[in-house]
Amino acid sequence: MTGSTAVSFTADDYRARMERAARTAAEAGLAGLLVAPGPDLVWLTGYTPPAVTERLTLLVLAAGQDPVLVVPALEAPDAQKAAGAPALTLRDWTDGKDPYAATAALLDASGRFGISDNAWALHLLALQQAVPGSSYTSLTEALPMLRAVKDAAELELMTAAGAAADATFEEIRNVPFAGRRESEVAADLDRLLRRYGHEQVDFTIVASGPNGANPHHEAGDRVIERGDMVVLDFGGLKDGYGSDTSRTVHVGEPTDEERRVHDIVRAAQEAGFRAVRPGAACQDVDRAARAVIADAGYGEYFIHRTGHGIGVTTHEPPYMIEGEERPLVPGMCFSVEPGIYLPGRFGVRIEDIVTVTEDGGRRLNATSRELVIVE
Repeated sequence: MTGSTAVSFTADDYRARMERAARTAAEAGLAGLLVAPGPDLVWLTGYTPPAVTERLTLLVLAAGQDPVLVVPALEAPDAQKAAGAPALTLRDWTDGKDPYAATAALLDASGRFGISDNAWALHLLALQQAVPGSSYTSLTEALPMLRAVKDAAELELMTAAGAAADATFEEIRNVPFAGRRESEVAADLDRLLRRYGHEQVDFTIVASGPNGANPHHEAGDRVIERGDMVVLDFGGLKDGYGSDTSRTVHVGEPTDEERRVHDIVRAAQEAGFRAVRPGAACQDVDRAARAVIADAGYGEYFIHRTGHGIGVTTHEPPYMIEGEERPLVPGMCFSVEPGIYLPGRFGVRIEDIVTVTEDGGRRLNATSRELVIVE
């Protein structure tokens, strides 16, 4: 079963994204944007280079001028096949020529540009040398909300990715846990995510017993035992858009304390979700979830932010964290994932991806948030 989705983006979709990005950059006081291979380039053009090498590939966006994609000549045929190619001009360069001189001709000689976070230092330093009057800032720092608000087609893809992660959980809860290594259950998660259409699996956290107190525990050789609480956190990309969900299960019957802690986290997750509405600050979601855990006496054991954005990557702005006053906008997608982590004992985390609607929020994960008993 692939679970593929019929949504595809057209050249007009990519043209609109590039125009919006250039306009937003100008409004932020930038001369333009320089976009290297990575998620921003995929989102703006639909193009993924066949390989990331030392050869320069760079999208140049500036208000009032046509988008230009500088590419190595040997990769130009691949670039021409990208869905967004009709909306831009390709400028190729051959080995032995200076790609930075060709790029410099496209840039305001004294401009300040936003550049992809993952651009190579090799390329940035060469551009600075070619255009000595230019300056640069991180694209994410300059335009953190560039990809944050999803359109209807993107939301359809996000919803499908969430449903695939849900289907994965519904199956994993029925596999044997006791007597198996964490890594074996993690392999099951990877297999199921791919069965339900994920082309990329980013993480399969299986944190049993005391390992559950480490939020980013890597599944290892620990053998899961009866009596263990087990945190499951998994996700990746399906049709280019992200999933990320966490559920905590218990092998056999839990103790009263384990049930109580799980109930507190479930109430905190519900409170965080209920705080989602247009105009609320990102930090309001964090505050709502954190207050429940603090009031129950476990505040010091909630040791991470309440959520992160998700889209063409599984972690991106905005962040649900104290101090982030940016308002929520319909179409934003992010996790709500409070947790309690008791060192040396166990941990609990419950996570859904949520999108902001016109009057509140909608969960993209629908599996039970009750404590699930596994064998």
